[in-house]
Amino acid sequence: MSRIGRNPITIPTGVTVNLDGDTLRVKGKLGELTHRLPDGINAELEGNVLRFKRADDGRFQRSLHGLTRALAANMMVGVSQGYSKGMEVVGVGYRCDQKGRALMLAVGFSHRVIFIPPDGVTLKVTSQTAFSVSGINKELVGDVAAKIRAIRPPEPYKGKGIKYAAETVRRKAGKTAGK
Repeated sequence: MSRIGRNPITIPTGVTVNLDGDTLRVKGKLGELTHRLPDGINAELEGNVLRFKRADDGRFQRSLHGLTRALAANMMVGVSQGYSKGMEVVGVGYRCDQKGRALMLAVGFSHRVIFIPPDGVTLKVTSQTAFSVSGINKELVGDVAAKIRAIRPPEPYKGKGIKYAAETVRRKAGKTAGK
């Protein structure tokens, strides 16, 4: 049995869960998420507890058991609390600004980079050098944050670039370090 897959999920208050065949629908105060269960993984809803069982002990089924449970738990947290990633822009002259839904980044290129987030993700600029990416889908929030970071990843010599707020950039010594 998968250690993660066998753990039951307690459904938080204010969250409703519907099972329609192999489709799991989770609805809360922030929105609604849907996930299709893989073949061989079954969900059982008993009161406010959701459990996942697998059909057999094949290698593929074992790998999907814990994954499906983790995705369902992330859906519960997403529709009740939401997910957010803080990001920082580091560098002299590096700035971020918001125009409507779009994020405008001045990060050392000859032009400003405009990033328009997909539906379900909200960008909020808190200062000229900090912003946050938030939404109810954990995978989508992380993907958007990674795409924004990829515009100008932090470099190891001066630490300039776009980084996660909790990220520590490992610095390297420059050319004069050997003397």
